[in-house]
Amino acid sequence: MKILADESVDRGIVTRLRADGHDIGHVADVSPGISDDEVLKRANDQQALLLTADKDFGELIFRMKRSNAGVVLTRLASVPAVDAARLVSELFRDHGTELPSAFSVIDPGVIRIRQQS
Repeated sequence: MKILADESVDRGIVTRLRADGHDIGHVADVSPGISDDEVLKRANDQQALLLTADKDFGELIFRMKRSNAGVVLTRLASVPAVDAARLVSELFRDHGTELPSAFSVIDPGVIRIRQQS
C-alpha cells in the first residue's frame, strides 16, 4: 500500500510500516514545513493514503470537502512510541483493505473507519 506520512507522524511509526513492507514516504524527510493543503495535494497526486496525527485534516476533508485517497488519523500521543508503532502496524495488517477512500481514526483501544461517499 502506498502511504504518505505527514510530518506529525512519529518516525518510529514510519520505520515500522517500512519494515512491514509498505511503500511509505515521510513529509519530514522531503518537504518539512509544507502546508496541510500541500500535504493533501501530494498524497492525492501519489494516490497515497495519508497518515497523520494532525486533526486539521478532518476539517479539510469534511468541512471543505477536499478529495483524498483516504486518511488515517492517529491519536496515540499518550501511548509509548513502540506501542503506537505496533498499533498502527496492526491497523494496516488487519484493516488495510478498508482504509483507502475512508477517514479512519485510531485511538488507544479504538479504531473507527468511516467510508466517504
